[in-house]
Amino acid sequence: MPSTRETQEYREIHEIEIILDDDIGAGPPVPPAGRDGGEDRNRKPQPQPPASGRKYHTAILLAMVSITIFFMGLATAFLVRKTGQDWVPVLLPPVIWFNTILLLASSATMEVSRRRLALGDTRGFRKFWQITTALGVLFLAGQLVAWGQLVTQGAFVASNPASSFFYIFTAAHGLHLLGGVCALIYVLQRTSKKTEERRAVATEVTSYYWHFMDVLWVCLVALLYLGK
Repeated sequence: MPSTRETQEYREIHEIEIILDDDIGAGPPVPPAGRDGGEDRNRKPQPQPPASGRKYHTAILLAMVSITIFFMGLATAFLVRKTGQDWVPVLLPPVIWFNTILLLASSATMEVSRRRLALGDTRGFRKFWQITTALGVLFLAGQLVAWGQLVTQGAFVASNPASSFFYIFTAAHGLHLLGGVCALIYVLQRTSKKTEERRAVATEVTSYYWHFMDVLWVCLVALLYLGK
């Protein structure tokens, strides 16, 4: 008959086997659900900004930086060349001031259009967006009139350095603004085919560029007027 000690050893070995069998069949531990571990099924996914929106914002920022560097180079050359003895100041055409008012008004209508879109007023958005586009086209037409008024003064591109810089500044700005007008037309034509999110991104990015061109024009007018 087995002794008490042998019986106790047999029980301990049997208990160890049971514990090992439970650990092997249980698998990896499951973390508790909730805030401290595991997946909280009640937690709503956090919205992430669309990658395309970030891409467009980055692209327009790089474009504005490159345009700024380009015009800063022209402005530096203007100030340096102004000290030459062959510099003949050019009288700014009167229509330049009217064109400036048109461009500033277009920024105002642009902001009204953006607010209409934010309020869900698609019709108001399109109306003021069209007004902004029309003002931009009128500004470009006014720049051609300004060139005509300059020609009547006898100031051509090759007349003297001052007139050359006027044509260069206005032509370079006009080409960049023409790109903005094309963007305005594109957004207006594609609005009904895009989702609300894409429409808001396109409107915001285009408005950044348009306001930037307005500020750039004011700086150019001040440079041409005060630097004559």
